[in-house]
Amino acid sequence: MPTLLLTHPACLLHDTGQGHPERSDRLRAIDEALAGGAFSGLKREQAPLADLAVIERVHPARYVEAIRAATPKHDLIWLDPDTIMSPRSWEAALRATGAVVYAVDQVMSGAADNAFCAVRPPGHHSEPARPMGFCLFNNVAIAALHARAAHGAERVAVVDFDVHHGNGTQAAFWADKELFYGSTHQMPLFPGTGSLSETGAGNIFNAPLRPGDGREHFREAFLSRILPGLHNFGPDILLISAGFDAHRDDPLAEIELTEADFAWVTEKLLETAEKHAGGKVVSTLEGGYDLDALGRSTAAHVEALMQASS
Repeated sequence: MPTLLLTHPACLLHDTGQGHPERSDRLRAIDEALAGGAFSGLKREQAPLADLAVIERVHPARYVEAIRAATPKHDLIWLDPDTIMSPRSWEAALRATGAVVYAVDQVMSGAADNAFCAVRPPGHHSEPARPMGFCLFNNVAIAALHARAAHGAERVAVVDFDVHHGNGTQAAFWADKELFYGSTHQMPLFPGTGSLSETGAGNIFNAPLRPGDGREHFREAFLSRILPGLHNFGPDILLISAGFDAHRDDPLAEIELTEADFAWVTEKLLETAEKHAGGKVVSTLEGGYDLDALGRSTAAHVEALMQASS
């Protein structure tokens, strides 16, 4: 079955204002990178709106309603110094979450081998009752709980290679042994979480990197910590928080990866998913703020997904 690519025009209309790094041009760069003939085999669909009841598996109803009520009729509002809403942000957030949830439906049902969701706003910093770090709803955590509730997945894993630690996903998974969270990320860096000592119920596997680390340290972190932990966990489905801001050209961090490293880690995660989950993988966009590096890195990531499904 083909690799599924999900996106939606509404995600372009989430306006974060002039000069904000998490901007609509990110999706335009990805769309351009995936427009060539090498990607003609993708199954392309538009993201549906997420059901609020599905979102509320992670976020309390009062939080969801507060986000909806905060949506401005005009101009922009700041929920915190980094996280902005515009009049179209509510729909964009529902489409972003809806994409990852629908991708889980398609992969769990066998309609697609794997999927990539090119959506925004991102999600992995959003804690159950707190928006932060450009994120409103935790798309990947919501999709993980959906896989369990709707499809009977007993063990669901999220692996996050964004350069910023996914504090929101960690918080949502913290006490649940049937959920796995593994993350490589730069420390010290926003949001300040993600130390080796943060292990939850034995289900949290952080592998922090130092400023200036590159290929050798990144791959060692996966080979020595993330992948063995994931193998021992044995997921029924693997979700990926695919942030490409650990690229050496990214302006927001100091990790020295290239698109070849994102292809490598995707291949390694697919190998583990094949052993334990029949290759069931859903990936969703998180960070990545240099447009050229983002386009190239996403293309390398999606190409690896397509090769696994061919």
